[in-house]
Amino acid sequence: MTIAKLVAGALLALACAGCVTDAELRAADEARCRSFGFRTQSDGFANCLLQLDLDRSAERRYRMDTAFSGPYWGPYYGRRW
Repeated sequence: MTIAKLVAGALLALACAGCVTDAELRAADEARCRSFGFRTQSDGFANCLLQLDLDRSAERRYRMDTAFSGPYWGPYYGRRW
């Protein structure tokens, strides 16, 4: 019984280790834009944040569109319906 609890605890710890809250993601994006030299409250900083968000959305869309493109579905990009 204790081994099962240890395994369950380890799996829970691994699952939670990859979680990032929206506030943590925003702080990381702001730090990245500041490292590029943009100052907060400027148009360049806002555009940097927007570009990071758009890149993240495009990556998410690409992963969802190609999730089932294995040998059965065929080796081409995008949805097939």
